[in-house]
Amino acid sequence: MSEVKQQIEALGLLPVLRADSVQQALALVDALYAGGVNVIEVTMTVPGAIDVLKQLKANYGSKLLLGSGTVTTAAQAQATIEAGAEFVLSPSLHLDVIAKTKELGKISIPGALTPTEVITAWNAGADYVKVFPCSSVGGAPYLKNLRAPFPFLSLIPTGGVNQKTAADFLKAGAKALGVGTDLVNPQAIVDGTPETITENAKAYLEIIRSTRAAL
Repeated sequence: MSEVKQQIEALGLLPVLRADSVQQALALVDALYAGGVNVIEVTMTVPGAIDVLKQLKANYGSKLLLGSGTVTTAAQAQATIEAGAEFVLSPSLHLDVIAKTKELGKISIPGALTPTEVITAWNAGADYVKVFPCSSVGGAPYLKNLRAPFPFLSLIPTGGVNQKTAADFLKAGAKALGVGTDLVNPQAIVDGTPETITENAKAYLEIIRSTRAAL
């Protein structure tokens, strides 16, 4: 297993970074890092996402594993990798994005939902498959059902993952959890309370630790 995959699975958490500005994005990451999070997905919906990746790489170096999210074209994949992304996520299935990501030697995490999409993504070379929006089709039980015929799949559920559902997703076989505003909440930065993000990060990591220990 590559070092990048080891780090993703060791943390077990993929925070989905969405923000209104570069400054807000950097503040969110600082708060997450203070809570023990060393893996971040910077989505292309963040204004100046490429600049955010470059700045985070400069600020943290090897201490923070960077990925890009909401990537839907091969050109975006290449640009984010050149800016420092070690893994590339999509909300949907784009075979050209998978191909470009693997060509550049990085970790590919395409989005898929149906059994056909999921296995197509895997057979195209995905390292993980992001099951999105997982909660819309049953949440953790759906993930477990997907793994019944495909026990070899490495799945990362996203959409509907929160502190109440996190343990169930892990018990269903998730390799890591994709978490959005339930953890990475820009309003906390607006309100001047970044410590709430830090404490939420600690809470998620404890849920992951305790759940895995009981499996």
